[in-house]
Amino acid sequence: MFISFEGTEGVGKTTLIRKLYEHFQAEAQDVVLTREPGGTPLAEQIRSLLLSVNHDEQMSHDTELLLMYAARAQHLERVILPALAQGQIVLCDRFSDSSFAYQCAGRGLSREKLQLLNDNFVVKMPDITFWLDAPIELGMTRARERGALDRFEQEKVSFFEKVRSGFEELHAKNPVRMKRLDATQMPEQVFEAALGYVKEF
Repeated sequence: MFISFEGTEGVGKTTLIRKLYEHFQAEAQDVVLTREPGGTPLAEQIRSLLLSVNHDEQMSHDTELLLMYAARAQHLERVILPALAQGQIVLCDRFSDSSFAYQCAGRGLSREKLQLLNDNFVVKMPDITFWLDAPIELGMTRARERGALDRFEQEKVSFFEKVRSGFEELHAKNPVRMKRLDATQMPEQVFEAALGYVKEF
């Protein structure tokens, strides 16, 4: 089973992933915990490029998109597909839905560009995607409380409103795969709702 976790900043993805990871481990399931961008040594180097705020030049939106997919191609080939082939459960913090929400809805890049990359490089989609949804201001307050903000977290509220709209659109188009979780609830409530969907699947 391949499960991805999506949402804007500070909505509690990390907490939910950890709780589900511990749940599967307690049930003696073979589970892999990974993230995007990243997940392999090379993809983590690309992540550092994407999140760093200390570049000498501004990163173009196209460069950002292509770096995301370079990391994703490496991640799929080296981690996700081998794990699934061995019958493992894969829990992934973000996947291709984030590219639509952030680069298309947020940055305004064309959907045709994204579809071209998805058609050629995303050979496996998650079985379940949990979209943790919360008001932008709440998420940004939580993100700021964590410490220094990365390049994405420093974006304006208006950008994240567009990103959230992107996730709303994806949810409307893929209600079977993509499950909306109310991230304003307590972490235990969010976990119980997610676990219910997993058991149903």
